[in-house]
This record gives sequence, C-alpha cells and structure tokens, in this order.
Amino acid sequence: QVRLDESGGGSVQAGGSLRLSCVASGFTFDYYCAGWFRQFPGKEPQGVATISAFGTMQQYVDPVKGRFTISRDNTAKTLTLEMNDLKPEDTAMYYCAVDKGSCRLAPDFEHWGQGIQVTVYS
Repeated sequence: QVRLDESGGGSVQAGGSLRLSCVASGFTFDYYCAGWFRQFPGKEPQGVATISAFGTMQQYVDPVKGRFTISRDNTAKTLTLEMNDLKPEDTAMYYCAVDKGSCRLAPDFEHWGQGIQVTVYS
C-alpha cells in the first residue's frame, strides 16, 4: 500500500524557516518523480517544487525560487522541502506527491499524502 507521511509543518513568523519531510512506504520510491504541492483555501492544488527520480532535476514555481529547496534521499525514502524567508502568502496546506510519469509542476500526480498545514504570520 502506497503511503506518504508528511511532517514538519506548523506556524512561523514571516522571515522564518520550516522544513517539511515526507516519508514514503509501500512502493519503490526511486522509480518515481516526487513533488510538493500547496493548496490555498478554495483553490486547486498548485505545484511548488518537483524533483526527478534520481534527484538530478528540480523545478520550482516562480514565487518560491531562491527561498525553497527540494531534495530527496532514496535510501531513506524521504522527500524534503526546505523553506526559508517564509512569507504570509506561503500559508497553505502542503502535500507530498509522487508520480511515475512526467515531473511537471501540474497537480496530476498519482499518489498524495494527507497534507500538512503551514502558517506564516506577520
């Protein structure tokens, strides 16, 4: 059974940092592209960052470039999102997701975690 378990969310003051982690189980993690998505209230999920199966390629949505870093450890089956210089507009529910297909920033990934809340206050 595919499982993606996120952790590391919470509340932080603007300018602060958080690290999100996602532990994968029940499938061969290094066969899959992985990504982080976020969902604002009343909106569809949007791509934040994706990383290819072996970590050689990363993509970021423009508002987070230079502030967020995605990485993965295939041995530990873990996906990480380092978020620095957080802004109130980063407040959202964040989801870890994996897909065997293309590694686009589109929210059409096959498997999703339950999500974790990130709140940035000014």
